[in-house]
Amino acid sequence: MRLSRRAVAMFLACSCASVVCGQERKTANLAAAPPNLLLLLHQEVPSDRSAQRSRLEAMFSRACDRLDAPSFWISVQSLSGSRDVLFLHPLDSFQQWEQSRADWVQFYAAHLDISRFQEEIDALGVSERVSLAVRRDDLGYLAGGIDLSEMRFLRTIEVHLFPGHEGSFIESLKILADALAKIQADIPWVVYQVKIGEPTPAFVIFVPMSTLAVNDDIFSWEQDLPGAEGEDTAEHLQQMARESLANTESHLYLVRPDMSHVSHEFSDGDPNFWRPGIASDPKPEPKPDPKPPKKATPERKSAPPNSSL
Repeated sequence: MRLSRRAVAMFLACSCASVVCGQERKTANLAAAPPNLLLLLHQEVPSDRSAQRSRLEAMFSRACDRLDAPSFWISVQSLSGSRDVLFLHPLDSFQQWEQSRADWVQFYAAHLDISRFQEEIDALGVSERVSLAVRRDDLGYLAGGIDLSEMRFLRTIEVHLFPGHEGSFIESLKILADALAKIQADIPWVVYQVKIGEPTPAFVIFVPMSTLAVNDDIFSWEQDLPGAEGEDTAEHLQQMARESLANTESHLYLVRPDMSHVSHEFSDGDPNFWRPGIASDPKPEPKPDPKPPKKATPERKSAPPNSSL
């Protein structure tokens, strides 16, 4: 979904809106907080391979649950018209990313069946786009209260800027956060700045949602936000959007726990959702013996299968 530059300033706030004012805040699950680094793997799956791809990804994820694979991910699938599947890989640091790459090499070497799963998935030939983004703690709104383990839907707003205009975009986000605070909106969102994988300056805004119903209040805030910002500020935001934004896209995703692999600490609040019943690994069907067994004689019993005797 592409947006006009003039509409972006209002959209960044209104597309995130959900009203849960007066809700008591509970203690955040630190294991489910937005990570310092986020590796984003976008995959576009052809429609005729989508079902097979999903089945293999689910089998791969459940096997990784059983064997405690060396890193974690959350899988989300687009609900906004495209065939996009997004894998969110949380990381604490670049050092952890480097270590996890080495750990996966050892993991595949120790579990050849899992390696074959990955080969089958890769053989389906999907298009991929990989980027690495750093969390911006100075941006976002109520990001400290986000618990990703409660997420069932995810809205993303991907913003590409003209070079040299990062400062204007950052200023606009801070203005919007201030306006939301004035109307006492409880609208958690977290911002990541893309450092690797994009040709132009880019930011991604993540809005985790526990239900789609929170979007019902989006339009009710459109009348409140301009008043909170003030007419001059609203015009200033539109001016910055026209000058700094090269392209903006928004997508709505459904969380796919069957294709995700998360830690026990992450899933503690709802293990049945995040780590569904683990089935046994698929086993190959036994092949028939091409040679008929010898008939037993009173003097000697036939040798057991695969016996060298």
